[in-house]
Amino acid sequence: MSDMRFIIIGIVLVFAGFVILGGFGQNYQAATLESNQFGTCYEYSDNSPPIEINCSFKIFDQTMFFGVVIVLIGVGIISLIKGTRGDWDNRVKPKDMVGPGNNQNSDDSD
Repeated sequence: MSDMRFIIIGIVLVFAGFVILGGFGQNYQAATLESNQFGTCYEYSDNSPPIEINCSFKIFDQTMFFGVVIVLIGVGIISLIKGTRGDWDNRVKPKDMVGPGNNQNSDDSD
């Protein structure tokens, strides 16, 4: 059997990692191209002209973003594996069992 809590948490974390990567990843991919092709990086905004910045800061931001996304997806995968291999749902003490098949409440029978 499996441990459904970890499977659900794993699915949510992996999904969140891919959504964050898809939604915000495009903002962080230009640093490598700018530094390799031009040697100069720029910070872009909607209401002002581009500002020249140090490429190492922009590449560091890009690396940190992808690192966070990789950690998020990795923790989700580990949680999925733990949930698939887990047996927490099966380790219920007989005195804590409820539902059909529990013969502790024999005084309720007619």
